[in-house]
Amino acid sequence: MILAIPFPDISPELFSVSLGGFDFALRWYALAYIAGIVGGWAMARHVTQQAHLWPRSEVFVTRAQIEDIMTWVILAIVLGGRLGYVIFYQPGYYLQNPLEALAIWQGGMSFHGGMIATGLVVIVYAMRHGIPIRSLLDVGALAAPLGLGLGRLANFINAELWGRPSTVPWAVIFPGADAQSCANLGELCARHPSQLYEAVLEGLVLLVVLWVLAYRGALKVPGLICGLFLGGYGLARFVVEYYRQPDAQYITAANPAGHVIGWDGWGLTMGQVLSLPMLVAGLAAAALVWRSARARAA
Repeated sequence: MILAIPFPDISPELFSVSLGGFDFALRWYALAYIAGIVGGWAMARHVTQQAHLWPRSEVFVTRAQIEDIMTWVILAIVLGGRLGYVIFYQPGYYLQNPLEALAIWQGGMSFHGGMIATGLVVIVYAMRHGIPIRSLLDVGALAAPLGLGLGRLANFINAELWGRPSTVPWAVIFPGADAQSCANLGELCARHPSQLYEAVLEGLVLLVVLWVLAYRGALKVPGLICGLFLGGYGLARFVVEYYRQPDAQYITAANPAGHVIGWDGWGLTMGQVLSLPMLVAGLAAAALVWRSARARAA
C-alpha cells in the first residue's frame, strides 16, 4: 500500500452563526487575508520608524501616510488579484461571461495580478506625496511574505491548489473526486502538499531572509529589498510549480503536465511563465542598485 497522510479534519470555516435567517461564516481564507493585511500594516509601521535602517538615518514616511496607503493597497490586492486571474488564466471564459468576472466570492485570485496592482498604487502614492519610491517599495516587500505564507496555509485548509500526484511518504490524500482522480497510483491517490511548500518558501523563508538583510543594512540601498523579494518569490514559485497541479484548463490528453509553452514532457506552466520575468527582473534590479551603491561609496 502507498504511504500517504490523510487530509486533516479541518473545516474551511473558523465558525458560523445564523441569526434571524441570516447566515454568516468566517472562513480561514478570509482570516488569512485579514491577518496578512493587519500584520503587514504593523510591520510597515514598525520598520519605517527605525530611522537608523534607512538612508541618511531619517524617517521618510509618517505613520499616518502608512495607514492612508493601506486603504489603496487593500483595494489593489483584491481588484488586481481578481483582474489578474481573469486576464492570465481564463480570458476566453470571462469574455463570454463578463459579469462573472465580478464574482470574487466564487474564487479565482492571481498573486501576480495583485502584485502588479499594488506596485502601481505604491509608486503613484509615493510620487504624489514626495516619498522615495524605492524605499516605499522596500517596505511593501518586507510585509508581503507574511500574507503570502498565511494565504498558502489557508489554501491547504481549503483543500485547494493541491500538488501533482506523488508517492512520497509525506504526500496527502486530499478530499474530493478531482483531487483523487489520479491514474496508475494503485489504491490511493495522494498528492504533493504544494500549498505547504509555498507557505514555507514564499512565506517563512522569504520573510526571515528579507528581515535579516534589512537589519544588516540592506535598506540603506533603496530598491535592494524589493528586487530580492521579486527574485526570491519568482524562484520559489518557479520551483514549486514542478510539484503543483496546473490549472485544469491547461491540462489535455496531449499535454497532461499543463504546460502553456512546449509539450511532450517539457515546457513551462502559466505560473512559471508569470514568475520567470519576476525572477530575472528582480535579481537584475537588485544587482543594479547594489552596484550603483558600491560605486557611489567608492
